Amino acid sequence: MCGIVGVLGSHQAAPILVEGLKKLEYRGYDSAGIATVSDGELDRRRAMGKLVNLNDLLMHEPLTGTSGIGHTRWATHGAANTNNAHPHRRGKVAIVHNGIIENFRQIREHLAEHQINPETETDTETVAMLCNWHLDQGKSHTEAAIETVNALEGAYALCFLFDGEQDLIVAARKGSPLAIGWGNNEMFVGSDALALSGMTNEVTYLDEGDIAIVSRSGAQLLNENREPVERPRKTVSLDITTATKAGHKHFMSKEIAEQPAVLGDAISYYHAEGTGVAQINAELDFTAIDRLTMVACGTASLACHVSKYWFERIARLPVEIDVASEFRYREPPLHTRDMTLFVSQSGETADTLAAMRYCHGKAGKVVSVVNVAESTIARESDLALPILAGVEIGVASTKAFTCQLIALATLAIEAAVQRGEINETKRIELIGQLTELPRLLDEALACEKDIHKLAMSLAKKTDALFLGRGAMYPLALEGALKLKEISYIHAEGYASGELKHGPIALIDEDMPVIVLAPRDELFEKTVSNMQEVMARGGQVVLISDADGIAEASEGIWQSVQMPKMDPLFAPVVYSAAVQLLAYHTAVEKGTDVDQPRNLAKSVTVE
Repeated sequence: MCGIVGVLGSHQAAPILVEGLKKLEYRGYDSAGIATVSDGELDRRRAMGKLVNLNDLLMHEPLTGTSGIGHTRWATHGAANTNNAHPHRRGKVAIVHNGIIENFRQIREHLAEHQINPETETDTETVAMLCNWHLDQGKSHTEAAIETVNALEGAYALCFLFDGEQDLIVAARKGSPLAIGWGNNEMFVGSDALALSGMTNEVTYLDEGDIAIVSRSGAQLLNENREPVERPRKTVSLDITTATKAGHKHFMSKEIAEQPAVLGDAISYYHAEGTGVAQINAELDFTAIDRLTMVACGTASLACHVSKYWFERIARLPVEIDVASEFRYREPPLHTRDMTLFVSQSGETADTLAAMRYCHGKAGKVVSVVNVAESTIARESDLALPILAGVEIGVASTKAFTCQLIALATLAIEAAVQRGEINETKRIELIGQLTELPRLLDEALACEKDIHKLAMSLAKKTDALFLGRGAMYPLALEGALKLKEISYIHAEGYASGELKHGPIALIDEDMPVIVLAPRDELFEKTVSNMQEVMARGGQVVLISDADGIAEASEGIWQSVQMPKMDPLFAPVVYSAAVQLLAYHTAVEKGTDVDQPRNLAKSVTVE
């Protein structure tokens, strides 16, 4: 979840490290720090809070040297303070780490026998302590790092930097991503390719268990058995402007606005001849599948819940959904006629990756839907389907969510065709509805002024309920999640029919109830639920099309108009309303929209 960058260069490392960390701050912003080696001397600077605080510190206390490592932290072990910030240093070694060292207590106990005791609350310091102990035993820098890594249990991406060594970084990964960047007599290390953009576009992704011994002349890679191994170099194409706000106040605003374009790209990929659908049909046989099990976390899990309605209604394929953090621990029975589907924006989500590994050798097919084509989840899947959302920096997922829905809708349609549940005419009709979604979403984004007005009132509330029926129910869950993620207003999503089974007890004259209700076959039932709320003084916000608002607006507090469309894929379009509502409410409250407290974009620890 933390961000790592390393440099062995020909220019001053500190500004390069800070620039790399800027691109990784979405991974954690509890603290930040860098360490460099200058004239053989190891030194470091660390600061609490966001990267700007480290930048200010470096203005007053600069670090020189062309070799260095940097880190932006999301706190796991130990409070978010300067003492616990990375890099951790003990003696002749400095360490940056993403992950959790599960056996750090046992290592501490071993080191305590040698009168070596911790100075921080973190598990990471233990790695530095152990490595420095190995150095004191006469081992070389590389040997000490390898011996240290061999002793670790848990998940980690690690970089070691040594006093007296200006041409060495040792990097290791297990359960957390790490990439090596290749330059001209320069080498780089980063948590992902985005961190290295602007430095190099040629990267090598470390495999599980790999160690890299990096110098300016190249990198020697060792596999989990510590045997020399070759890993492919890949040229990555990352437009540096994707990591800028492009005139928007926040990344989230930019990414909401990008949705019509990226949805168009995803639809074109999957429904142009010879691309995505051809790949699906070549590698997946839905007639050999009795059940689809979908596994994900957070917003990606809610995308699965939306698509469950499509798979079961269109393809008549039974679907089971589980959150990744629970899935493998209940040891679900799987069969060769089961397909498992894993959804992750980053493709590195620790819980999702662990759940996927549980399924190998048990389920018939392991498929993933990811945004990062070279991610671990993508590489370890039988088939990885890209969502093509582009880089998403805002912690609250927006365009990744809607692009996930496009990939999942495509899968549902193709499953229906293969299983004989729809004919070619119906397939063409459904694809036609998908191709209309970018235009409809663009129309939905035009409601922003009305949403902004609503947000000015919502920002004064302490609680909110979201209601929806059918595929709008998981979108109600997503709306509630978005609101609490970035505005810190307590919000809950419910199926509308569940209102009187408990949540109605919360209704009073100060409770806003946001109702997601296109004018469909379930609309009349939803109107009845709205009446139950208004009879108890609740403030109803109706998000519907013109017909729905005309029919049911009497007595409501406010309304937001969505375009008229077939309700099947309406969750894709209505997502714009709940995203904008959360965004503008957070802006009104003055919270940090892109980097909300306690959250990070990529969750690479369990």
